Amino acid sequence: VGKLFGIARAMKSGIGSAALGLEGRLASVRGAALAAVNAFGDVRDPENGKLVAGARTAPDGIELADTAQRMRAGEGVRAFGRNTTLAVVATNARLTKPQATQLARLACAGLARALSPAWTTVDGDIVIALSCGALESPLDALGVAAAEALALAIVRAVRHAPTLGGLPGLAR
Repeated sequence: VGKLFGIARAMKSGIGSAALGLEGRLASVRGAALAAVNAFGDVRDPENGKLVAGARTAPDGIELADTAQRMRAGEGVRAFGRNTTLAVVATNARLTKPQATQLARLACAGLARALSPAWTTVDGDIVIALSCGALESPLDALGVAAAEALALAIVRAVRHAPTLGGLPGLAR
């Protein structure tokens, strides 16, 4: 992640997952997300807005540059074509095919909460939704849970990534 200055100043990411349950009378309904994170942008913690991982100001440093801020200041995007975040959101609620499509759209909010920037011209981000249950649940409630789970899964993907091949990771 954080490839504004090229791979030499990026950070390691990986696979993250998270699951959340709905509340009250919907407590038996679950929403989960699995994300393979190889984004161009940085990862922010949606709880506090702080950068977690991303483009580093120097190849051997740990200070983060804030890709979105640098882009607003005119820093150019290098065309890589090798960036993407692939995500699956799942629920134990019953969904029709159109509802699954809408759930995927709603879950995309999780990408925007955790990736900064998300959906750049050099990213190939996608979210797919699936249902493996028969419980009834309002689609919007599922969408809220799916977006929250996806944002958490993205943050976990960088927090649990070990250093590998010269790319620093956050896992100890």
